[in-house]
Amino acid sequence: MWCRCRRLLRARCPLPRPPPVAPGTAPLRPGWGRAYAPPGERKRFYQNVSISQGEGGFEINLDHRKLKTPQAKLFTVPSEALAIAVATEWDSQKDTIKFYTMHLTTLCNTALDNPTQRSKMQLIRAAVKFLETDTVCYRVEEPPALAELQKNEWDPIVAWAEERYNVAIGSSTSILGPNIPASTKDTFVSHLASYNMWALQGIEYIITQLKSLILSMGVIDRHITVEKAVLLSRLEEEYQIRRWGNVEWAHDYDLCELRARAAAGTLFVHLCLESSTVKHKLLQD
Repeated sequence: MWCRCRRLLRARCPLPRPPPVAPGTAPLRPGWGRAYAPPGERKRFYQNVSISQGEGGFEINLDHRKLKTPQAKLFTVPSEALAIAVATEWDSQKDTIKFYTMHLTTLCNTALDNPTQRSKMQLIRAAVKFLETDTVCYRVEEPPALAELQKNEWDPIVAWAEERYNVAIGSSTSILGPNIPASTKDTFVSHLASYNMWALQGIEYIITQLKSLILSMGVIDRHITVEKAVLLSRLEEEYQIRRWGNVEWAHDYDLCELRARAAAGTLFVHLCLESSTVKHKLLQD
């Protein structure tokens, strides 16, 4: 899972980049959930990247300077594995730093600064609320081919979630969506409470990308791959593409970006749960 996520993160699409954000700012952007929207680009100002262990965790060093968050806090992460992954993002930048490709750094900034000042329970309830509008629970009746495709592709993942968490979820063709039992929501609240605050930031990030709590938990539990989850989240769009054709660059760009963000979120969650240190540094010359 981690190797596949890293490959997706390293993928680069030779396509137009998102609109840049002025350096030094960190607004919240639609589609990024509650995470910081990264700045656009700036010239690379450092030669070497390394990590070191401090009192609060593992730090990222750009030459002899400590990396800081948008709120000027010391950039400190809870595990050495996550520190190495973030340092790799910075080390892989060329002459220009493309912040919009550094999803792990953005997620760490969000976890450290918590710009919306939400508690753990608020994060959990925001994640569980997605069940009410979960992508895989909303079905169509027309056209019949799409309805059949949804049944064949989405029913198995819903059935897995119901068995895995011992809950009732179901699906609906009503615009109001399925009626999710309170006991189901309570079960997911209890399950998500077992994750730490950092991992919850990553989980919510994945959910906002896939528009589905069910698909997100399937990825985190390693039941499905990131590629499969992205395909299932875009099922109707892919159906329309097969029927009407593809916009030459736009659909490919969206797919590439969604895979990269979902992979970053998944890797972030697992690395936030990593408690042991890595004995051999990956960034040594």
